[in-house]
Amino acid sequence: MQDDDYKVKLEIFEGPLDLLLYLIKKDEIGIYDVSIERITRQYLTYIDTFKMLNIELASEFIVMAANLMYLKSRELLPQTMQPPDEEADEEDPRWELIRQLVEYKKFKDAAQFLGAQEVKGEEFFAASPEMPDLSEIPAGSAPKVGIFDLIRAFQRVLKRFEGANELREIVADKWSVSDKIEYLLDIVPVGGRVVFESLFSSAASRSEVIVTFLAVLELIKLNHLEIEQEGMLGAILVIRPSV
Repeated sequence: MQDDDYKVKLEIFEGPLDLLLYLIKKDEIGIYDVSIERITRQYLTYIDTFKMLNIELASEFIVMAANLMYLKSRELLPQTMQPPDEEADEEDPRWELIRQLVEYKKFKDAAQFLGAQEVKGEEFFAASPEMPDLSEIPAGSAPKVGIFDLIRAFQRVLKRFEGANELREIVADKWSVSDKIEYLLDIVPVGGRVVFESLFSSAASRSEVIVTFLAVLELIKLNHLEIEQEGMLGAILVIRPSV
């Protein structure tokens, strides 16, 4: 069974706006075309998954969840029945959120560009500074894979066990996170790499999938495993460093 007291202590540097931008990118739509109903449903699914895994989240994630549900309720009501909002200047309740996302993305892209330029500039001495072109962010400068990508891949694996007999799982499962850490170190050779989904090929129940994923997170935190992704939103590979 899953360790009830086990808590994943990850340093999640991304915030709720990062998650929203990730969901928008995943759906391959523009920020201005965002559907509050759809993005709220997806956002809450992620929050539920974090809670299920006992991962600590900053309070900002919960505040954003409440704000999304409020915007969703306003959007579903006819205009004549919507509650008054003194701070809302537009008829569309999405615009304040969209403005936040647009501004946040600008700062994030600029920071990403400057970080990439700093790495490149370590080997050079410029005679005079040049005005950066923020319209083109260098390819490959973004992190290869983040916690949201991992959660998304985990959710796909978990779907295999939707509707499974929970009573059978409680009786049969005897796995611990420590057991699964040993198992993962056995199946991922030193210097080798495997597809993320293959780590769960022998899992027979939903709770075994959860415990295995917690073990993956623990090994990543301890630098015993690394994660790569084949292109944007592509397949996730798990790598065991040779050193």
